[in-house]
Amino acid sequence: MPTVAARPRLRVGIVKMASCDGCQLTLLDLEDELLPLAERFEIVEFPEASSVRSAGPYDVLLVEGSISTPDQATEIVELRKQAKRLVTIGACANHGGIQALRNWSDHDAFRAAVYAHPEYVASLAQSVPVSELVTVDAELNGCPISPDQLRELLVSVSVGRRPQIREESVCLACKRRSVVCVMVSQGIPCLGPVTQSGCGALCPRFGRGCYGCYGPKEQANAVSLARAFAWTGRQDAEVARLFAGFTGWSGTFRSVAAAYGGPPGVIPYAVPAEPKGGPDDARD
Repeated sequence: MPTVAARPRLRVGIVKMASCDGCQLTLLDLEDELLPLAERFEIVEFPEASSVRSAGPYDVLLVEGSISTPDQATEIVELRKQAKRLVTIGACANHGGIQALRNWSDHDAFRAAVYAHPEYVASLAQSVPVSELVTVDAELNGCPISPDQLRELLVSVSVGRRPQIREESVCLACKRRSVVCVMVSQGIPCLGPVTQSGCGALCPRFGRGCYGCYGPKEQANAVSLARAFAWTGRQDAEVARLFAGFTGWSGTFRSVAAAYGGPPGVIPYAVPAEPKGGPDDARD
């Protein structure tokens, strides 16, 4: 009786740009599932876990981190050429990350304030998402990413189907877990209504407002949520701070933060213009 030929393993690379490595560690945290995954995938590039290096090509390339230096800008273009599928993982790769807060201020000024010899430090004027330089085939959000969503992505790639990842707000995750709304019950500001789910409503479960680390959900009405924060008596600076966090450089959150004066410490003249397609005035 003829046997079905074994499907060849997909070549996978995991690389980082400007990041903390937390999203890469999510892969290692799968622990017992790593051996079954190894039957489907051949990890040929993963500096976080192995000294074995590969220049590609890759069937799947997972990229963590934002683009913050000239070398990274060049490297990501070359990596894109080597990858059949390029998947960005985490808030840094998808939205610029917490380091993108520097985009609101004068690059040369803060570099001179931090480093004794700023001329030795090669960095771009802005820390930007990977998608601003190359085409991205899929994104996994979070800070760090969800192990469940990572597993779903890898399985879907191995069998050739679209990943089944919910497109909904954190509020729905709260309801499924019977979490009492912190905004309604305690008046705590929360980005849950406009943030993509995936964390299991982690912060609201512990009585904290959502920080928005999974980024804005599709068609998020962040302008309306900002108005609600302002109506409860919060000053402009606090409203801007709420949106200028882990994913504050995303177009949706950035436009609201800019309308309320930008994040703490922003140089007034350096507040960026509205992103293309954004509202003329998020406060109207």
